[in-house]
Amino acid sequence: MTDVLDDARDHRHATAVRLTEVTKTYRAGTVEVAALRGISGDIPLRSFSMIVGPSGSGKTTLLNLVGCIDVPSTGTVEVCGQRIGELKDNALADFRARHVGFVFQNFSLVPVLSAYENVEYPLLLIGVPAAKRRERALAMLEAVGLANQSRQRPNELSGGQKQRVAIARALVKEPSLVLADEPTANLDTETGAAIIDLMHRVQSQFHTTFVFSTHDPHLMSHADETFVIRDGRLVDHKAGAVQ
Repeated sequence: MTDVLDDARDHRHATAVRLTEVTKTYRAGTVEVAALRGISGDIPLRSFSMIVGPSGSGKTTLLNLVGCIDVPSTGTVEVCGQRIGELKDNALADFRARHVGFVFQNFSLVPVLSAYENVEYPLLLIGVPAAKRRERALAMLEAVGLANQSRQRPNELSGGQKQRVAIARALVKEPSLVLADEPTANLDTETGAAIIDLMHRVQSQFHTTFVFSTHDPHLMSHADETFVIRDGRLVDHKAGAVQ
């Protein structure tokens, strides 16, 4: 697995995610609901890619598959060369913990932990030694401009500061892929723009692939790749933002 990830990082035009005829069907009692219907496409490595579409179109389901939270009903999802459908539950959870970061619209910070402890937490889960945890957590807080707020808890931070902590937490384990579900939805316009600029800077610095689910036109205008989902189908894929 390490060889696959290292090889991917060495090739600018490599694929971070590959979807091949992906379907996802949920059962509600005796009724089957098709959330995704035969989606195929590649998300390039080190890209700022957007998944867009109306509510109920399948965006969140697709993000869950790419994020290794769920597996497809049929078809294949490859993340950094690994077919996630081939992994058992524990192996899938371990792969996700090591290689995928998440940023949520409601921040999802642990309220009883400080900013530093929230950022450190993913490193605890994957067994990083204490000295290395401290070094990496403090470096990430510095990178997002919160070195002086490391001891503050979430309820002592503004919305923009909370999202900066969430971004630092997502990046601290140096993942190949970061998924952001409506990361600017709960922020005012000015703060949202600042968060987008921050994500661009850290993406450039750490060479991370970002995949967003969003309705935010300003965020969409920054896309390297845009995937438009409607009724569970990929109806458009463009290099750059949808105009």
